[in-house]
Amino acid sequence: MLRRLAVPAAMLAPTPAVAHSGAWIGPNELPFAWTLDPWVLVPLGLVWWLYGRGLARLWGRAGTGRGIPVWRAGCFAAGMATLVLSLVWPLDALGGTLFAAHMAQHMALLVLAPPLLLLGRPLAALTAGLPRRWRGPAAGLLRWKPLRAACGWLVRPVPALAVNALVLWGWHAPAAFNAAVENDLIHAAEHASFLIAGFAFWWAVLHPARADPMAPVAIALASLVTLIHSGLLGALIALSPVPLYAVYAGRGAPWGMSQLEDQALAGLIMWIPAGFAYLGAGLGLLGLWLQGLRETKNGPPRLPRSIG
Repeated sequence: MLRRLAVPAAMLAPTPAVAHSGAWIGPNELPFAWTLDPWVLVPLGLVWWLYGRGLARLWGRAGTGRGIPVWRAGCFAAGMATLVLSLVWPLDALGGTLFAAHMAQHMALLVLAPPLLLLGRPLAALTAGLPRRWRGPAAGLLRWKPLRAACGWLVRPVPALAVNALVLWGWHAPAAFNAAVENDLIHAAEHASFLIAGFAFWWAVLHPARADPMAPVAIALASLVTLIHSGLLGALIALSPVPLYAVYAGRGAPWGMSQLEDQALAGLIMWIPAGFAYLGAGLGLLGLWLQGLRETKNGPPRLPRSIG
């Protein structure tokens, strides 16, 4: 039955286009395929340094593991490592050759790195890592009402779901995807939108509104809806009988892959591994809600606990 999804997928196929003439990366070139972009390296290095400095200060005053447990610091380190693998080596450079690598990069930016980073309680550590004279203005910025209102709206279940879906489907439309591969500025905007959508969605998952006992259910439903629509898009890509992204024509040859094989692998990456993440989030939140119901029956009502 899933093969029938190939019919609407074929309708998405773009007209032939000429891919840019950049160098394609084969297995022998991969160890040297680093993306050393200062617009990426400097922010990553600054965040690493500030988080480590803040963590050292917090643990120096209260003891190791206090405030930010060791496992949370480990999650943050894993999230930063995911960003390095996605944006520095190897996925960014390899994504210009293999659609599957580009899809893995997208899923890492949308599904993997944001929850890991948020579990590390970055705001506490980054604020503590700032020079003393900068902490007041930083705290004031975080309390700025327009910013708080915008962020508060973005992490509600429906907006978080809508933004996630818009980013996922919009950037995987053939015209937008081809443009992102061929233009560095569009590619940067693509990456930024995936990260923003990922942070909004996973903040909602990890921090259900404490004032609303039904918040875990709403976010769980949003996770399951995301599981369905992202799985549908992954299936459309994986099962398409025709190449959907003209920019990748012939690029998988150094890896012994046809364009359709590369495309099918990319669709499976979106369909299955990302699907497990959304399924786990939905089931975990439903479990949190059920636990709250049991606690309510056994004692005074309690608000749902944040995971993050």
